[in-house]
Amino acid sequence: MIASLKKKYTKFLKKISQLILEEIPKAKYSSLFNDFVESEFFLIDGDSLLITCLCEKSLNWGQNLHFFYLVERYLVDLKSKGGQFAIVFFKDAEYAYISFPELLPLRSALILHLQRNTTIDVQTEFSGCLSQEWKCFLEERYPYFLIVSEEGLNDVQTRLFHFLIIQSWAMKVHVVLSSGQVSDMLRLYAYLMPSTYKNQTFFKKSEKMVEGTYKTLMEQLEDSRVLTLAPLFRDVTWTNMMEEARKSLSLLKELWAEGSDIRRVLCVTSCSLLLSMYHHFLANRKETASGQVANNCPALQNVEDLCRMHCLSVACLLHLPLSQRARARFITSRWIKEVNSFFQMKKWCEHFILNNIDIFENLNLTHLSDLSDEPLLKNIAFYYGNEHVQGLHLNLGSAIAKDYEHLWNTVSNLVEGYEVGKPLPLRTTKLHFLKKNPSPIKESFNVKMPNLGFIPVSCKLVDEFVGDILKDLPFLKRDDPTVASLVKQKEFDELVHWHSHRPLSDQYDQAKCQFDEHSRDPRDLRSMQKFHVFQRLYGNSLESVSSKVIVTQTFKLKKNFSGPQSKKTHETKAEIITAENKKRLFAKEEQKEEQKWNSLSFSVEQELKENLNSGIKNLEDFLKSCKSNSVKFQVEMVGLTACLKAWKEHCQGEGKSSKDLSIAVEMMKRIHSLKDKYPELLQEADHRFIAKCLKCLGFDELASSLRPTEVSGEEIKEKKKNKYSVDIGPIRFQLQFMGHYLIRDERKDPDPRVLDFIPDTWQRELLDVVDNNESAVIVAPTSSGKTYASYYCMEKVLKESNDGVVVYVAPTKALVNQVSATVENRFSKNLPSGEALCGVFTREYRHDALNSQVLITVPACFEILLLAPHRQKWVKKIRYVIFDEVHCLGGEIGAEVWEHLLVMIRCPFLALSATISNPKHLTEWLQSVKWYWKQTDNTIGENSASKRKTGSHSSVHKDSLQMKQSYKVRLVLYEERYNDLEKHVCSVKDDDVCFDHFHPCAALTADHIETYGFPSDLSLSPRESIQLYDTMVEAWKTWPRAQELCPEEFIHFKNKIVIKKLDVRKYEESLKAELTNWIKNGKIEQAKMVLRKLRPAKIDNSEDMVQMFPLLVEKLRKLGKLPALFFMFNLRDVEERALSVSAFLEDKQKTKRPPKADKEAHDMANKLRKVKKSMEKQGIADEKSQKKPRKMDQSLILEAERNNLLKSLEKNLGIPQDCTYADQKAIDIESLQMVFDRVKFQRKGEELKALAKRGIGYHHSCLSAKEKQLVEILFRKGFIKVVTATGTLALGINMPCKSVVFAQNSVYLDALNYRQMSGRAGRRGQDLLGDVYFFDIPLPKIEKLIKSNVPELRGQFPVSITLILRLMLLASKADDPEDAQAKVLSVLKHSLLSFKQPRAMEMLKLYFMFSLQFLMKEGYLDQEGNPMGFAGLVSHLFYHEPSNLVFVSFLVRGLFHNLCQPTREGSKHFSQDVMEKLVLVLAHLFGRRYIPAKFQDAALTFHQSKVFLDDLPEDFNAALHEHNMSVTKDFASFLITVSKLADMKQEYQLPLSNINFAGEECEDSQLVAHLMSCTEGRKAISPFVCLSGSTDGDLLRPQAIDNVVLRTIGISGNQAPVLWSQQMDNKGGIMPLNAYALDFYKHGSLKGLVQDNRILEGEAYSLLKDFALTIKSISVSLRELCENEDDNVVLAFEQLSADFSEKFNKI
Repeated sequence: MIASLKKKYTKFLKKISQLILEEIPKAKYSSLFNDFVESEFFLIDGDSLLITCLCEKSLNWGQNLHFFYLVERYLVDLKSKGGQFAIVFFKDAEYAYISFPELLPLRSALILHLQRNTTIDVQTEFSGCLSQEWKCFLEERYPYFLIVSEEGLNDVQTRLFHFLIIQSWAMKVHVVLSSGQVSDMLRLYAYLMPSTYKNQTFFKKSEKMVEGTYKTLMEQLEDSRVLTLAPLFRDVTWTNMMEEARKSLSLLKELWAEGSDIRRVLCVTSCSLLLSMYHHFLANRKETASGQVANNCPALQNVEDLCRMHCLSVACLLHLPLSQRARARFITSRWIKEVNSFFQMKKWCEHFILNNIDIFENLNLTHLSDLSDEPLLKNIAFYYGNEHVQGLHLNLGSAIAKDYEHLWNTVSNLVEGYEVGKPLPLRTTKLHFLKKNPSPIKESFNVKMPNLGFIPVSCKLVDEFVGDILKDLPFLKRDDPTVASLVKQKEFDELVHWHSHRPLSDQYDQAKCQFDEHSRDPRDLRSMQKFHVFQRLYGNSLESVSSKVIVTQTFKLKKNFSGPQSKKTHETKAEIITAENKKRLFAKEEQKEEQKWNSLSFSVEQELKENLNSGIKNLEDFLKSCKSNSVKFQVEMVGLTACLKAWKEHCQGEGKSSKDLSIAVEMMKRIHSLKDKYPELLQEADHRFIAKCLKCLGFDELASSLRPTEVSGEEIKEKKKNKYSVDIGPIRFQLQFMGHYLIRDERKDPDPRVLDFIPDTWQRELLDVVDNNESAVIVAPTSSGKTYASYYCMEKVLKESNDGVVVYVAPTKALVNQVSATVENRFSKNLPSGEALCGVFTREYRHDALNSQVLITVPACFEILLLAPHRQKWVKKIRYVIFDEVHCLGGEIGAEVWEHLLVMIRCPFLALSATISNPKHLTEWLQSVKWYWKQTDNTIGENSASKRKTGSHSSVHKDSLQMKQSYKVRLVLYEERYNDLEKHVCSVKDDDVCFDHFHPCAALTADHIETYGFPSDLSLSPRESIQLYDTMVEAWKTWPRAQELCPEEFIHFKNKIVIKKLDVRKYEESLKAELTNWIKNGKIEQAKMVLRKLRPAKIDNSEDMVQMFPLLVEKLRKLGKLPALFFMFNLRDVEERALSVSAFLEDKQKTKRPPKADKEAHDMANKLRKVKKSMEKQGIADEKSQKKPRKMDQSLILEAERNNLLKSLEKNLGIPQDCTYADQKAIDIESLQMVFDRVKFQRKGEELKALAKRGIGYHHSCLSAKEKQLVEILFRKGFIKVVTATGTLALGINMPCKSVVFAQNSVYLDALNYRQMSGRAGRRGQDLLGDVYFFDIPLPKIEKLIKSNVPELRGQFPVSITLILRLMLLASKADDPEDAQAKVLSVLKHSLLSFKQPRAMEMLKLYFMFSLQFLMKEGYLDQEGNPMGFAGLVSHLFYHEPSNLVFVSFLVRGLFHNLCQPTREGSKHFSQDVMEKLVLVLAHLFGRRYIPAKFQDAALTFHQSKVFLDDLPEDFNAALHEHNMSVTKDFASFLITVSKLADMKQEYQLPLSNINFAGEECEDSQLVAHLMSCTEGRKAISPFVCLSGSTDGDLLRPQAIDNVVLRTIGISGNQAPVLWSQQMDNKGGIMPLNAYALDFYKHGSLKGLVQDNRILEGEAYSLLKDFALTIKSISVSLRELCENEDDNVVLAFEQLSADFSEKFNKI
C-alpha cells in the first residue's frame, strides 16, 4: 500500500522517518513526572496505548479482559503518580487495523469503556492529527508532552504515528516514546524527544508536502478497506454493513424492549449478522458433496456450530466469577486455517455493531471490557471436538443452559433469509476446529518452583523486628539441602590468599583529603592558608556579618522569649548600676549621631534641592547607619520638607499637564515613617506640617483626621485651586503606587539572643526550640530568615563545650561549600590542637570532618558515618542535626537516605524547607520516631543503671547523657513573604521583547475556586488587589458590596494615614472571599468575566525564541531589572544561552567601535614595545653611568610615556559600559583576581572568566566546586548581573536577585521548582518587590504553576538488600551493640511508607526476610545474622545495587582471575586487550545506560565511538544468567509467600473503573468444573493475567514480574537484585547499552561521546567521573582484601584505575 503511493510522497515519508530516527538517540531518559506532576497536563495517543498493551508478553490475543486490565493498570499507575492527562483516538487511525480485523472491535470497546466506565478524558472527535480542530485543541489545552509509539503493528500505523510526532513538534508539544518505559513506586521513566526549533521549522517549511502526503495516504487506505471487505462480504459495501448492523440492533430493541447487557446484545447481533452475511456469502458458491468445505471455507452448519459455542462462552462469562475463570485450563492448539474467514467476518460484524451501539437504549455497558474470551472458546471447542465425542458428556448447569438457549433463540429470531438450527445439540458437524497438537493442554504448573521454606535464622535483631510473623512462615529443616549447601567463602580465600572478612576502609577513609591538617610542610600550610582566605571571601560574599569569637561557657536553659516579656518587680543594685551605665552610653551615642548629622545636613539638604532622587538616596543611606531615633526623626522631617517643596515646584511647572507621582510617593514614604516609627517625637507643629502635606496632595480627609479644627486661609486657598492634588484617593494611591513600600508589621522589642536584628515571633519560637533542645519542622518561604535558627543552634553547641558536634545536612555539594564558608565567616573559636571549628565531608573530598564541631555534609556521606560500626563514639558527640531543604525526602535520587538519617539520629534536629504541603503528616511521623527513641533511651538508661549496680561497665558513652534533650517535635509554619512577587509574561512583537503583567487570579478558573478555593500561597501585591476590585466592579455593575469593599471605604483602611501590609492582606482576603461567594451564590458568569478580563492576551511566539534571548536580557537591563537568574533545565542550553548573550554584547561592541580603533591599538602596541626596549637599554646605561641626573630624567620620561600608552591602550581595548553587564566597582581587583586564579586549571575556567568580564555566568551541577563558586561569589558581590542556571541553584543556594526568569519549559518546571526558583526574586534589604518573568512558557503552563499546590511528600521503598547488609554489619560489629541495634530497628520500623500502614509494614518485614535469605545463600551472612565473606566489599559498593552483588559473584567464581592474565609470566603489566575486556565487564555493571531499541534502525555513521556495548564475555554472561535465575527463583518464592497480603477484593476489580468480577462460583455445571479445574500455581499471579494461561511459573521469566504479579502487595520487579544482560522494551525490542565508558577508554574524547554516543557534554563528564571513582574504589578495596602483592586481579584494577583517571584528567 505504501509502495503504491506517488514516488515523491514515498520519498517524503522516508524523510520523515529518517528525521525521527535521528532524534531518537537524542531522547533524554528521565522521570516524566519529575518529583511531582501536578503542574503538567499531557496526552496519550490511544492507539499507541492499545498496541503497547497488546505487545505485553503475558497477554493472549483474544483475551479481552486481560487486555483491559493491562490498560487500566497502566492508567491507574499514571494517576497514582499525579498524572493529569487525556487520551486521544483519531478517526483516521482506524485504517491501520484493516489487516487486523480482530483488533477493530477491541479498539471500539476500549474507547466506549474509557468514556462510559471511567472518569478519563477521552477525545474522539478529531479526524486526524492535521485537522484544524486538533490544532485548536492543542492551542487551548497546551499539553506538555504526548505519549506515542514510534513504531506500529504495520507500516501504515508507523506512518500515522510519524505524522502525529512531527505535527506535535510543530505545535511545541514534546514527544514521549511509549516503548522503554519503566515505572517504580513514585515515578515513570521514559524517553522524551523535545520539540526543537529545527523540528518545528521542518514542519512549517514542508507543511504543504505533509498535507499532500497525508491526504494521498488516506485515499489509498480508503481504497484498501474496500478491497479488504470484498472477499468476505462480496458486493456488500461498508455503508451497507453499517445499515445492516443498525437494522439488527433495531430488531433486537423490539425483542428486548426492557433493555439488556452489552455482552448479550453484542453476542446475538454479531452472530445473527454474521450468519446472514455468511449465508449470502455462500449463496453464489458451490458446496462440495460432503457438505463440509468449499474453497477452504467452512459450511454453513460449521459456522452455526461455531456461533453456538460462542453463545455458550458468553453465557459462561455472564455467570462465572473471575476467581473461577482464573482456574481455567489453557488450550495451546490453534484454529484450523479454514475457519479464519469466519473469525474475520465475525470481528468485522462486532465492529459494525459497536459503532452503532447508541441505537440500543437501556443498555448496560459495564462489561465492555469482557465481550469475548477466545481462550474460553477454545476450551469449549476442544471439549466438544475431542472429549465429548469420546464419551465425556457433562451438563452445562441450569443457569448457563438457560442463558445459552435464550441467546441462541434470539439469534434464530434475528437471522433473516433462512432457518438456523436449534440450540441443542450444540455440535451438529464433525469438523475439528482446532489443529491437532501432541500437548493441546498447557500444564497448569509445569515449571518447578523453588522450595517455599525459609532458612532458619537465630538472631536477636531479627526476632525483635519480624518475630510477630515468624510463626506464620515456613522454615526449612537443618538437614535440608538448601541449608546444607550454604556458600563456604573459605575455599576462595585459601585459593587466592585473600582475607574477604577483613574490615575495609569506608568511603570516609577513601574520600580525598583536601589537605593534610596535621602536616607541617610549608606547601601544605600555604594551601591551607589560601583555602581559609578564600573561605572568608566566599563567606563574606554570602552575608556581611562580622565574625563572632566563641568562648565555651556554662550553659543554662534560657527562658522562652517568644511571648511578651513581663517586668521584674525588684531590681538588684547591680542591675540599677548597669541600667544607668547604659543610659550614659546611650546619651553619648545620641550626641555623636547629632554631630554627625550636623556635619552632613547642609550637603544633604543642598543635594535634595538640586536633585531630589539623589538627595533621597543619600538621606536613606544615612538613616540606615544612624542609631539615634531623635536624629532619624530630624532627618525624616528634612526629607519631608524637601519633598513638599519639590512637589509644589513640579506641579507649578511641568506637572501641570501630567504629574510625576514618584515625588508624591517619596512624600508619603516620609509621612509613613514619621507616623509609624517616631510617634512619640511628633510635636503639635509637626502634626500641623504633616496635615499640610496631606492637604497639598489632595488627601483632605486624612488631613482633617489628623488636625480636624485648624484650617488656615492658605490651606482653603490651596483647596480651591487644587492644583497640587494627585487626583486619586489616598488609599488607592497608597495601594497602587506605594504597595511595596507599605510598612511590614514587625516586632519592635529586641531579643537579647539576637544582636543583628529584631526577630519576628515565629523566629523567636525557633530560638526557643533550640534553647529547649527540642526538634522542629520549619516551613517558611525562601529568604524569610529560617536559616538563622541553624546558626543560633551552632553557636549554642559551640558555647557548650569543645566536644559537642552539630551536623548540617545539605542536598548538594554546592550548598555544602556555601554553608561551610558561612560558618567560617560567622564564627571563630580557640580550640585545642588538632581540633577544628568547621569540617566538610562529600564523596569527592573531605577536611576536618571528624575533628570539627560543625560538620557540613551531604545525606549519603552522613549515612556512611552513622552506619559505620566503629564511628559510634563520634556519632554520640552529635548534639543537633540540621536538615536543609528537607523536602528532598520526596525527591527522585537519594530520597530514602533522608528517611534513614531522620530515623537514625538520637539527638534533636531542625528540618528546614520552603515547600512542603503536608508538614503535619511529616511532623507526626517524626514525632512517632522520637517517641521510639524516648522509650529506647529509657530502656538503655535502665540497663546501664543495673549494670553499674552489678559493677559492670556501662556501654553508654558519657557524652550521650551530658545534655538533657526533649523528645518533642514542633511544627513551625510561616507563610508571609517579606517581598511581594509580581509575574510578567514575555512576548515578541516587531522584533522586540514585551512584558505583560500576569495577575495571579488569571491562573484560576471558576471551577477551580469552587472546588479547591484559592491556593494557600497565591498572594496578591497591593496593586493587584486594586486591579481585582476594579475588575469586579466592571464585571458586575450592580454589585451590592462595591461601596463596602471600595478601597477608600474598607473598614481596615478608613481614616488611616499609614496603611500597613497586614491591612492590605485583610483587604485581599476580603476580595477573595467575595469572589468565592459570587461563584457559590449563582453569580458564576460574573466571576468568569472577572477572571477572563484579568487574563493577558494570547501569546503567539512564532519567532525562534532562542535567538531572542539576548534581547530579553538587554531589555531587562534597560528597565533596571538586573541582577537576574535565568532558569533552564538542559545543561547545554544553560551554557549556550550565556554564550549567546556574550556574543550579542561583543557584536554590539564591534558595531560601536570606531573604524580606526583597531589600527590605533596596533600602533600603540608597537610604540609600547619600542618604549619597553628603550627602557631596558636605559636601565643598562644607567647602571654604567651610575645614575647621572640627566639620565634619570630620561628614565622618568620613558616611564611616563609607557604609563600614558598603557592607559590609552586599555581605554582603546576596554569594554564600553553599555557592552557589559559587569559592575567593575562591585569587587576589588585583588579579590577578583583571587577568584579567577582558582579556576585557572578547571575545565570551564577560561570560558567562565571571559563571560564574567561581561557580567555573565552560568551554573549547573556538572561544574566543579571552584567554577560554581566563581559564579556565586561574583553574582552576590554584584559584579555578575546575568546568570543562566539549572534547578540545582534553587536548592538553598544563597543567590538573591531582583528578577527571576523562567526561560525554558520542562517537565522539571513543576509546582515545587517554580516556588523554589521564584523565591529567589527580591533581595531582602535591597528590593521591596521581586519580579518573575516567563519567557517562552505557554500560558496554560504558567496558570498551572501558579495555581498548583506543592505536592505531598510520600514515602519511597525504604530498604534494599545492600542496606539490610549494612544494617546487619552495624548491628554485629558495632562498638556499642545496644545503641547499634536500636538504630537498625528504628530504620526498619519507621519508614514513611509504612507510617500508619500496617499492611505495608508486614510487606517490608517479609522483604527483610527475603533479603536475609538471599544474603545467607550468597555467603554474606551466617545463620546468626553475622556478616561473612565479601559482605564488606558488597556494602562498600552500596551506590550500585545490584551491580555490586554481581561484581562480587564474578570475583568469587574466579572470573576476574581468569581474565586478568599479564602479558607474560612474572610481569605486572596487562595488555590493552585485557584492559578493554575489563572495562567492558565493568561497563555492563557500573555504566549501564540504555539506548531506545529503534536507534539501531537509524542509518547513522559513528566517527570515534562504537556506541553499542558488546555482550559480556561468554563466561561472565553464563555466570550472570546463573545468578539471575537463582535470584529470580528466590524472588518468585518470596512473592508467593507475600501474596497472602494481597487485598483480593481489589484484585478481582479492574484497577481504574473498579468494575467487580467477583461473585459466587457456579457449582451446578459439570462442564465448568471440568474446564476450570486448575488450582495449582496461581497464588501470586493476578487473576486477570491467569485468563491468558499465566501461572506462578511466569514469575521466572525475565522482566515479567510487574505486569503479572498481584498489584496490591506493593512489590515490583525493581526490588529483585537481578541484572539482565539484555533489556527489552515493552514491545519486545532489545534496548542496547551505551558503550560510553568503553568508547572513552579507547579514544579519550569527550566530544566523541557527545557526537556519537549522543550524551550531553556535562552529563558525559559526570558519568565518566562516577565511573572513574567506582574503579578507584574497587581498586583500593581489593588491595586491602588481598595479602598477595602480586595478585593479578588487584594489579589489573590498579592499572585500569590509573589509566582511566589519567585519560579523564586530560579532559
